[in-house]
Amino acid sequence: MAGSAIRALGTAAEVADRGLAPLGLVIDEIPRQRHTLAERGHRPWPLPQRDWVMGQSWLNLLFAHWAVPPDAIDRLLPRPLRAQVYEGSAWLGITPFVVSGLRLRGVPPLPWLSRFPELNVRTYVEVAGKAGIYFFSLDAARRTAVFAARRTYRLPYFHARMSSEWLGTHLRYESVRVDRSGPAARFRGEYRPSGGHTDDPLARWLTERYCLYVLDDRGRVLRGEIHHPPWPLQLAEGQLSAAGMVAPLGLQLDGEPLLHFSARQDVLLWALARA
Repeated sequence: MAGSAIRALGTAAEVADRGLAPLGLVIDEIPRQRHTLAERGHRPWPLPQRDWVMGQSWLNLLFAHWAVPPDAIDRLLPRPLRAQVYEGSAWLGITPFVVSGLRLRGVPPLPWLSRFPELNVRTYVEVAGKAGIYFFSLDAARRTAVFAARRTYRLPYFHARMSSEWLGTHLRYESVRVDRSGPAARFRGEYRPSGGHTDDPLARWLTERYCLYVLDDRGRVLRGEIHHPPWPLQLAEGQLSAAGMVAPLGLQLDGEPLLHFSARQDVLLWALARA
């Protein structure tokens, strides 16, 4: 997969010149993940005092967002969580990307295990003044990653057959869930960055999220802290077939999505703790 992605664009230098992440040639994950700690002034609250436990680099990420009535999201959220709204609307996001450089603190990325496509369906909530992400589902192409994330982060991960490939200046992304522990779900899209960097207030509200939320077995809210630099966002355009990702939720995707693209983000994550 990575080889065909690079071959479609030419040399690694040509890929870099276009501002796109070369899926098979990322070799600087460890220093760039560590370097994120040098940039903190943009955060809405201080970094945790505890040590981070995991590093990841996210490549060629598409944010696709749809405005949704808040009550349609609220009925899907476990109590006490409620949808966070922006100018009266809740938002549903679908984000396909490629994970690279996944590693535990103090351990280098392991070949094959550390790089794979991932796709999530999300919305946004706020707990105790900290705005974060609630995931309805996450699909990944590595069974090991699915198993580990379910156990350590209590997230609804599912194994899927996935591909991510550059075709000229467009990225083709496909995902079909093959995990029988969850409902059928599929996604297909072709998209590309279409403009310069943007600091649109809504785009920032949707993407600058520095934690995720889950519930434990007793219904208590747990927070997983996240750190990264501000998102380098570009406007994007493309065609998506995404209804199959939200059909299990009983939702419909009305209208055209708001699309943003980011070639790369380096990330550190902390273990779950009580919110």
